[in-house]
Amino acid sequence: MKFTLLSGLVAQALSVSAGSILWDGRFNDLTSATDLSKWSWSSQVGPYQYYIHGPSEVTSYVNLSPSFKNPADSGSSQGAKITLDKTAFWNGQTMRRTELIPQTTAAINKGKVFYHFSLMRKDTNAPALTREHQIAFFESHFTELKSGWQSGAAGTSDPLLRWCIGGQTKWSVNWDADVWHNVAYEIDFDANTVGFWHSTGSDALTQVIAPQAAGTSSNGADWHVGVLELPRDGYADATEDFYFSGVYIESGSITTSVAGPGSSSSNPGTPNTPSSSSSSVAPVKPSTSSTSSSTSIAAVTSSAAPVKPSTSSASSSTTVAAVTSASAAPAVTTSKAGTKTCTRKSSAAPAATTSAGSCTAARYAQCGGKGFSGCTACASPYKCNLVNDWYSQCY
Repeated sequence: MKFTLLSGLVAQALSVSAGSILWDGRFNDLTSATDLSKWSWSSQVGPYQYYIHGPSEVTSYVNLSPSFKNPADSGSSQGAKITLDKTAFWNGQTMRRTELIPQTTAAINKGKVFYHFSLMRKDTNAPALTREHQIAFFESHFTELKSGWQSGAAGTSDPLLRWCIGGQTKWSVNWDADVWHNVAYEIDFDANTVGFWHSTGSDALTQVIAPQAAGTSSNGADWHVGVLELPRDGYADATEDFYFSGVYIESGSITTSVAGPGSSSSNPGTPNTPSSSSSSVAPVKPSTSSTSSSTSIAAVTSSAAPVKPSTSSASSSTTVAAVTSASAAPAVTTSKAGTKTCTRKSSAAPAATTSAGSCTAARYAQCGGKGFSGCTACASPYKCNLVNDWYSQCY
């Protein structure tokens, strides 16, 4: 009897905290959302970089409250409500977006790691079913959640929440109100694979998609905790709220309990709390241009790369562009099960032109970067400009 009881306690303890936290973004160190505004490129404090948002005060876009977290997430003292309103345009772009990026030098882009978060919506200020939302994504979009009508798809609306690898739907479910979706991206940066763990409410995470091949490009400062909404003609900008809870990154074995690791007052890997597992990865500053990115799996509609803001008025590209190449997929494709892909060609920019002997990328399209195999020449009069090691863009 004693042995059975002891075994049960050990198993319970392991299920609560199985890995080592590399970065803790559970908002436990923030008294309110206004603390995010203390971060700047000259004073990189706190667990998050805060720069991708509209021009209003921080509370227009991010708010914190214990009522915003998953009740089963006892490791978090509060959750975040991330909002898109009529002002949520960053640097004059046509996309609405509110995003936080981990502020850390920890090795969150090395080896095998698990990116945790829980996501929920309400009927009040519900995300539009008529627009594509890119949620909790990487700059190269090798994996992400998406919701709403996918750009270029048939019909006018879509009620699904999707998980994608390189723009291809691997898992989907009706996104109902008031249901917490607990997620972990299982990313092996060495093996170039991504798996998907999921549960709802207070249920423990289970692996629903085993690791699959992916172009796992990340500089350690490009995971966007928040949402980017692609524009769509004929649909007004309504206020939309997205709720996040239990955001952290761990290595080792996965923590499957939604309760999460024990609450901590520090954020391993941040400048103020050095971590033994930290690396020399430096934050990359933001670009004022919107971008699009592709992998070998599928074309990807993308966002602005987090590189230093340009002070030149000549660098003011704002249009969302679809990635196209000589081998680009059709605007709408289906899997054997009939599931539509996440990514479609965008109408925001003209398609690239290709032929057997030539290949040119359109304005705002990707033209280079690590692992990129598409057009590297830009249509006249545009030039291919380096944004970062993973992305170059025509403008």
